[in-house]
Amino acid sequence: MFLLPCSALALLLLTCLALEPAPRRPPPSNPAFRGFQRRFLLGYLPALAADWLQGPLLFQLLHSRGFLRSQIAALYSCGFASNVAFGLVSGVFVDRLGRKKSCVLSSGLCSVSCLLQLSHDFLALAAARVLAGLGTSLLFSAFESWYLHEHLERHDFPAEWIPDTFSRVALWNSGLAVAAGLLAWLLAEVLPLGPAAPFLAALPFLALSGIFAAKNWDENYGKSRPCGKACGEGLRGLVSEPRALLLGLVQALVESILLIFAFLWTPVLEPHGIPLGIAFSAFTAASAAGSALFRRGATGRLRLQPLRLLPGSVLLLSLALVLLALPLDAAGDFLAVLLLQLSCGIYFPAMAFLRRRLERGGDAAGGARWLRLPLGLAVALALPALPGDPAGTRAVLGAAALAALVALGAAGGVLGTSRGDEGLRVGDEGLLEGDTGE
Repeated sequence: MFLLPCSALALLLLTCLALEPAPRRPPPSNPAFRGFQRRFLLGYLPALAADWLQGPLLFQLLHSRGFLRSQIAALYSCGFASNVAFGLVSGVFVDRLGRKKSCVLSSGLCSVSCLLQLSHDFLALAAARVLAGLGTSLLFSAFESWYLHEHLERHDFPAEWIPDTFSRVALWNSGLAVAAGLLAWLLAEVLPLGPAAPFLAALPFLALSGIFAAKNWDENYGKSRPCGKACGEGLRGLVSEPRALLLGLVQALVESILLIFAFLWTPVLEPHGIPLGIAFSAFTAASAAGSALFRRGATGRLRLQPLRLLPGSVLLLSLALVLLALPLDAAGDFLAVLLLQLSCGIYFPAMAFLRRRLERGGDAAGGARWLRLPLGLAVALALPALPGDPAGTRAVLGAAALAALVALGAAGGVLGTSRGDEGLRVGDEGLLEGDTGE
C-alpha cells in the first residue's frame, strides 16, 4: 500500500497549486517590515515544524512500548485534557507572563516532552503528554499574540500588512506539515530508534525556536486582567448572543470529534499496511487543499460566503465519518480520511472568519472555550473506555458521525439566523486582517 498514499499526495499538492488564488495586492516592500517579518518567521516556523514531527507516529511509538490500546488511549487523554483545560486560561497566562517568555516556555515544555517519549515508563509518558498539551496550547496562543503586538504597537506598521505575514505562515506551515510526515516515515525506517526518531528530530527545531526568540525578540505583555473576569467575559458573550452560542456549539462538537479522530486514525489505517508518515503527509496536503478551496471560493468569482461554507464543511465531515464507520477496504478508508481532512481545511478558516466577525470587539475565543472544556474533558475521560476491536472502532466513528450531524444542525442555525447580516459576509475588499486567523 505504498503507491496509493504517494499518488494521493502528489495529486493533492498539484491541486493546492492550482486552487491557490493570486494575491489581491502586491506584498509590502518596506525593508524594516521585511526584517521584522523574517525575525518572526525564524522563531515561529521551527516550532511549527517540531509540532508536526510529533504527530505521525505517536500511536505507533506507544504501541511499540507494549502498552494496551486502553493504556495508549489514557496517554492520549492526558494530552487532550491538559490542552483543553489550559486553553481556558492560556490567553490570560500569556499576557501576564510575557509573550516572548511564553514562546520560549512552549519550546522548553515540548522539548522535555520529546525527551520523555524515550521512556518505557507509563507515568513518564503520561507526563510527556501533559507537557505536550501545555506546550501546544502556548504555541498556538503566544507566538501570534507576540507578533500582532509588535507589528501594531511597537513598530506601528499598517494593519493591512498583517495578512502578508500570516499568508506566508500558512504556506510554510502546509509545506512543513507535508515534509514532517515524510521525514518522520524516513527516520523511523532508517534509524534504529524506530518511531521514537521523529521526537528526537524535533529537538533541534525546538531549540532553534526557543533560543532565537530569547535572543532576538523583545518582550511584550497584554492587558492585566483577572482570570475570573476574562473567563466571565467570554461566558457572558456566549450567553447574550444566540448565534455565538450556536457557533460555539459547532466548534466544540467538531473539535471533540477531531480529538477522537486523532486517536483512531492510526488503528483505522495501520492494519491496511499504509505507511503512516506518508499517509500523514497526504492528510495535511488534503487539509491545505481545503483551505485553498476556501480562499478561492470566498474571494473568487463565485464569492461563496463562509456562512454557507461552514455547514458545507461539516456536511463533508459527517459524510467522511459515515464512510469510516463502514467496513471498507484500504482505498475506501484512506479516501474517507482524505475527505475528512479536506473538510477540516474548509472548516477552520470558515469558523475563524465567522467567530472573529460575530464576536469582534470582545473575546473571540473565550466563549467557545467554555463549550470546548466540558466536551473535550468528556472525550478525554471516555477515550480509554472505547472498544479496541475493529467493529468497536467503526461504531465509535458512527457515533461521531451522529455528533457531526448535530453540529451540522447548529451550523444551519447560524446560517438561518444570520441572513442579511452584511458583517458576516466577505465584501469586495476580500478577506481582511484577522478574518481567518486562529
